[in-house]
Amino acid sequence: MTPLSPGLPGLQYVDHVAFTVPDLDDATRLFTVLLGAEVLYESTRGPDAAVMPEHFGVPADAHLKLRMLRLPPNLNVELFQWWSEDRSPVFPRASDAGGHHLCFVVNDVDDVVAAIGDLPGIDVLGARKEVAGDSPAVAGNRWVYARTSWGLILEFVDRSRVADPPHLVGPADWHAHTPSITMEASS
Repeated sequence: MTPLSPGLPGLQYVDHVAFTVPDLDDATRLFTVLLGAEVLYESTRGPDAAVMPEHFGVPADAHLKLRMLRLPPNLNVELFQWWSEDRSPVFPRASDAGGHHLCFVVNDVDDVVAAIGDLPGIDVLGARKEVAGDSPAVAGNRWVYARTSWGLILEFVDRSRVADPPHLVGPADWHAHTPSITMEASS
């Protein structure tokens, strides 16, 4: 396998993204019901004064519960719910340091807007947008942001109208992993 970065020995691929959420059950429902994720496992850690500050960079009283989800066809998502005396309940906005979003390619962004428009816990931000000539490499992209009740921004993008899109990672780059099987001849 070719490494992603020649500067980091042994780097193979991205394994997962992670989000801290205020309610693990609600976030899990969103990812499983709306987005089709599968729960793989869950775990707990802490509080542990010897581990949490050093290995997680959080206060000694911090403890967490996590769930690892498989979001087909190409992403694992880890959801964390943390407890700590000084935990901030505010999710960063897109304009804040640490702000972020999770983007999904869809067949038709208008269909997605119609499907999620009345769902509780998700607000579509504005109307569907289309990238114009000011960004010629992606002119024709149609997209919308939606925000969950806790602040995670989801983006849904339809790239089908882009004339000559840049080579972003996508299905053409995925390779089925086939384990090597060594058969030994019996004597």
